[in-house]
Amino acid sequence: MAFPICMGVVPLSFQGYCLGGMNGCTPLSQGKRKLELGEAQIKTRQPMKQNSESVYQPRRFNLSCKSVQTTTTPAAVAGFRILDGTENPTTSIKERVEKLVSNQRTLLADVELKKQRPLDLTLLDQFHGNYIPKSDLLKVAYDHCREIFVKAEESLSFAWGKRLDELVDGINGSHATNDVVDRWKQSTFDAFQGRPWNIYDVALSDTVSKFPLEIQLFKDIIEGVRSDMTKKRFQNFDELYLYNYHNGSAFFLLLAQAMGISAESKASLENVYHGMITFGVGFSLMDQLRDVGPDARMGRIYLPQDELLAAGLSDDDVFRGKVTDKWRKFMKGQIERARVLLDEGSSLVIQEMNDDVGWGFWALAIIAKEILDVIEANDYETFTRETYVGKPKILLNLLLAYAKSLGLF
Repeated sequence: MAFPICMGVVPLSFQGYCLGGMNGCTPLSQGKRKLELGEAQIKTRQPMKQNSESVYQPRRFNLSCKSVQTTTTPAAVAGFRILDGTENPTTSIKERVEKLVSNQRTLLADVELKKQRPLDLTLLDQFHGNYIPKSDLLKVAYDHCREIFVKAEESLSFAWGKRLDELVDGINGSHATNDVVDRWKQSTFDAFQGRPWNIYDVALSDTVSKFPLEIQLFKDIIEGVRSDMTKKRFQNFDELYLYNYHNGSAFFLLLAQAMGISAESKASLENVYHGMITFGVGFSLMDQLRDVGPDARMGRIYLPQDELLAAGLSDDDVFRGKVTDKWRKFMKGQIERARVLLDEGSSLVIQEMNDDVGWGFWALAIIAKEILDVIEANDYETFTRETYVGKPKILLNLLLAYAKSLGLF
């Protein structure tokens, strides 16, 4: 599994915030300003709106995705469960959003305390020896993270996420076990407490001391990666939705927490987080639709099993990799679903971010939907044919997104 928020070419301002907000590189000077805006934004949210338009609601899609229905029945909420292995497996995404919003106030207060807390290097020295002068530690840590960023050639990746991805899907991924993932989880927890295990965690400890990042989102991502070790099929879209939350939406939620929200925003934080989740699920679905073949060769099918069956398709059809009328019809419905998710999510997010960040989301939305266009132009052949948007087109889309963010059209 490659984390689905890595596009290759992304606006420079977006790269900067990812680097500064999530231990990829040296924090930007704007970081303090973003944090202040985020704090001001949260102060204006008390009390939170509780009407149906401001509170996150789980979304339901029918097979053809011709309509989007909002459901709030107990059965509907129960359908959106956190993946097995998390601390609260019965917590719905709706409840998770409400908890994230509530925790932001505490996190902002904690940031001021963390800034005054010195790093505890006991574990670092124990695992790696005391070979780096303390005065150079932070610089060396961020330099190491920068190297991962450059080598990955993925502008929306960050060091912690890339290293976790390699843990399961890298050259030694076949040796990954639950114990290995548990150790990673513990090292992340210790980094949040100012006790880094390695040089990369030094940068993470420094980052979380400057930005109000929710550790639960890191835990969600870890559990999503854990599921990749055993879960190769998804019975319905509810299950795939939850998987995409863990492996896509949680990253976008971290971006929102790192970058802050415009002080002029009139939307509730619930709505913004709802948008981030929806956008992340749609972005992940786009990534899965373009990589059907590569995923199948690893024994994974990121498609709803019940909808494959309803379309007259099976796992064998996916592994066989032949485009048929049934496959075209199935993929057309999935692509429409991805577009709806991307449009809904971006409409809730872009206008609420600062201009220098919002245009990055414009660019992501435009490029993601163009990839879906390419899948259609390639006659839905994503078994062996690579699906991508060329760099000249990406550059044009970046300029288009920037113009849109300025309201030029």
